[in-house]
Amino acid sequence: MKSSLTVQERINLIDTVGEEIIQPDELKKLLESGEELVAYDGFEPSGQIHIAQGILKAVNVNKMTRSGIKFKMWVADWHAMANNKMGGDLEKIKIVGKYFIEVWKACGMNMDMVEFHWASDMAKNPEYWKLVLQVGKSNALRRFVRTAEMMGRDESLDNLTGAHIIYSCMQVADIFMLGAKITQLGMDQRKVNMLAREVGPQLGYWKPVVVSHHMLMGLGKPVSTKQNKIDQTIELKMSKSKPDTAIFMTDTTEDVSRKITKAYCPEGIVENNPILEYCKYILFESFDEIVIERPEKFGGTRRFSTHNELEQTFRNKELHPSDLKQAVILYLDKLLAPVRHHFETDKNAKELLEKVQSYQVTR
Repeated sequence: MKSSLTVQERINLIDTVGEEIIQPDELKKLLESGEELVAYDGFEPSGQIHIAQGILKAVNVNKMTRSGIKFKMWVADWHAMANNKMGGDLEKIKIVGKYFIEVWKACGMNMDMVEFHWASDMAKNPEYWKLVLQVGKSNALRRFVRTAEMMGRDESLDNLTGAHIIYSCMQVADIFMLGAKITQLGMDQRKVNMLAREVGPQLGYWKPVVVSHHMLMGLGKPVSTKQNKIDQTIELKMSKSKPDTAIFMTDTTEDVSRKITKAYCPEGIVENNPILEYCKYILFESFDEIVIERPEKFGGTRRFSTHNELEQTFRNKELHPSDLKQAVILYLDKLLAPVRHHFETDKNAKELLEKVQSYQVTR
């Protein structure tokens, strides 16, 4: 896949995706090599898709493909079954996976540059399971247990099943079976990606470059007792188990207004402020500027073309949370409108959404 950008321009673009890149010099060598590069991200189909999985994922994928990298989206249906998503019902999981793809079609992901691959198809290949076993033999059990948090599990053996250990082995094997020289997953997947960097050369493969994107915070007040930065990110991230802390891709205007209005956003506080996070990672990636309209007696209309400018204004208490929230509601609603329209007017998409919503009620 050719790119008209220079190597440095491609690096700069990928830098805007990766909160952490391991290692930048390895990425540079890959881009200079001239080979066709593949990056991947895997997702467990597990209920309705929220804005971090939808719009933010589309933003990041489009940046990677603009940099000349082919992107493979890995529909991890077997992984979701191992993790007991949708009650472990593989057919329901597959329906949810198809629904995810419809969301990405509607929210601006450049489908010409993306391939979708299903774990259930890969599972038919004996070479895949051979590699899974080789990965499993590469380390002691405790090494795989340490990767458990990427499944939303703690590392206590009492809370893990044999399927969770197989999951870790599968996720490492996925990288090499897909030919992915770059893993582009969230910071919560860091430990398993580091395991892949360790195991790859042992098994005659490569050491994948890890481009880890930021985990968008939930809208509630952040609570964390963990000290490690990466663990803290996981503790604060958006959660489907608390629906009002996340904006979902088919939320109504009323849903968006309700959730943003009551979101945590103390005046003058920019640290761990989810509304400012939405501005940085969603709105400024989607719009050239954010316009906040206010009566003259409250400072009049303000226009912000950068997140830094908005953040500093908020820090100085020159912008009230309620005014910021009203603007965020407006812009988020604009982003979600095409997705809602797609699921209202496309028969296949509408049926998928109805099924997924019914699973949410019955599971």
